[in-house]
Amino acid sequence: MLATASAFENGVSPMGKWAGLHSLDGSLSLSEAQAMLISQPLNDKINEQVGYEFAASIQYTAIAAHFDAESLPFLAQHFYRQAAEERQHAMKFIKFLTDTGARVEIPVIAKPVAKFPFAEDAVRLSLDQEIKVTDLINALMDLSLKENNHIAATFLQWFVIEQLEEVSSMDQLLKIVQRAGEANLLLIEQYLAGNKRIGATKQEPAA
Repeated sequence: MLATASAFENGVSPMGKWAGLHSLDGSLSLSEAQAMLISQPLNDKINEQVGYEFAASIQYTAIAAHFDAESLPFLAQHFYRQAAEERQHAMKFIKFLTDTGARVEIPVIAKPVAKFPFAEDAVRLSLDQEIKVTDLINALMDLSLKENNHIAATFLQWFVIEQLEEVSSMDQLLKIVQRAGEANLLLIEQYLAGNKRIGATKQEPAA
């Protein structure tokens, strides 16, 4: 007990990297840092990821609205669903931060691209966005493993698997759009409509 008390008196917490003495400048207090199950650098990076996920959601909404304006309802629905998924991802990260006692600080979100000369441009931007998010998730996983934070690494594993599906499906859509060409976007609408019906059939409960 004396050693612990002495450590606190000298401004050093037994929690090591999980704690620090900050107060008036708005950073973590000792009691807040002690309660955190992730390091401050990881906290900061996850806050950045929250911003990227919300930015992706807004960008997908802008793409969906573009296709809506072009009277392509199934492409619009596809990207509205993507927007909802990205928002859910952001909320998962926020929930993780609050569960681990970390601070949520959502960064400024950049204005999305709203107009696209060709459908391929919108889908290509989406694929590039998914690849970027995948790289960011991998960097978060690398940091978690470097810090031996198994709580964070286990949480991030879901996103690693999810991004494989996100990149694969967006890459497939881009190839289909390229194959069809701008003059045959109604074929893409038919393809997405067919996929939607197949998905709805698979979700129907067995009698």
